[in-house]
Amino acid sequence: MAEQRAITEQSGEHLRALENPDNLLEIRGLKMHFPISEGLFSRVVGYTKAVDDVSFDIRAGETLGLVGESGCGKTTVGRCIVRAYEPTAGTILYNNTVDPDNAQGGSWSSATPASTTPAVRGVDLAALDERELIPYHHEIRLIFQDPYSSLNPRMTVFENITEALKNRGGISRHAMKERAGYLLKRVGLRPEYMVRYPHAFSGGERQRVGIARALITNPRLIVADEAVSALDVSVRAQILNLMEELQSDFKLTYLFISHDLSVIRHICDRVIVMYVGKVVEIAEGLDTYTNPKHPYTEALMSAVPISNPHQRKRSERIRLQGEVADPSNPPSGCYFHPRCAYAKERCKTETPALRDFGNGHFAACHFAEELQLRGAVMD
Repeated sequence: MAEQRAITEQSGEHLRALENPDNLLEIRGLKMHFPISEGLFSRVVGYTKAVDDVSFDIRAGETLGLVGESGCGKTTVGRCIVRAYEPTAGTILYNNTVDPDNAQGGSWSSATPASTTPAVRGVDLAALDERELIPYHHEIRLIFQDPYSSLNPRMTVFENITEALKNRGGISRHAMKERAGYLLKRVGLRPEYMVRYPHAFSGGERQRVGIARALITNPRLIVADEAVSALDVSVRAQILNLMEELQSDFKLTYLFISHDLSVIRHICDRVIVMYVGKVVEIAEGLDTYTNPKHPYTEALMSAVPISNPHQRKRSERIRLQGEVADPSNPPSGCYFHPRCAYAKERCKTETPALRDFGNGHFAACHFAEELQLRGAVMD
């Protein structure tokens, strides 16, 4: 913590006022544009707008879901937050003072009045260089999608788990063994497994090792990028239950990235829906499923599996026409309008703003008040 304070003091120009002191992370105007190169001299001829002007908050202690089709930019958002990518534009304000036990939450546009709450400043992770990011890499960790490729096969479980501590320095091998053994036991594995290599474990066990690795630095925010999508259904439920237990025990905050709407419904407090690099809807978890405000969210909800066979006739799948827009050449106006059954002339020319509809529900649709959209069938 002393190291973090020292670097924060050196990076005073990167401090910004937080809109809500109970937020752990405030993301504003985030963009990640990848250059497209052609020719012998790799001349830049355009950009793929993987993330295009995204803003949202992560409340301390919550599980925030980030959903959308493949290629919508949700994984890129997660990697920008952990600074695996250097964002093209925008701010990622990290609050290293908030207490998750006392956090009250709040929506991304509802700033706390300065007259009633002392000003709290966050560190803009998007503006820090590699040296300044070191302590924040320990507080914001990533769980990868594929448990088979995310662990180094030439390193033992102990070496995989404690690599971040070795890079940090100043910790004895005995202390690292104690910490690794405790975390292995906590994720449901035997401590003596730390001398084995990854090939000796199943997919579910490897993901447990990956979770222990994420926890080794005692983080506050975990970005789980499709953390259970590569696992069998039965193992998936075990891992989700484990993550909920760990969240309570270690006071963790999760950003849970997934395309599986059933998983998101089970574990998330709030849900963000993305389409072609933009946020189209933000709502409390149940509200997203029962009261969608954006036509794209309605289409996603129609695809939620219904376990009760007697309820299946109540829902008809909405099959969108056309293909997902190309992020390197998106359509004008609302990116979703070429596939939207409710689109009007205004949608083709004017980009809709993300508007507040009350109770923390936001949607980017010109006609959200007029549309009567149906939600998912709840068992």
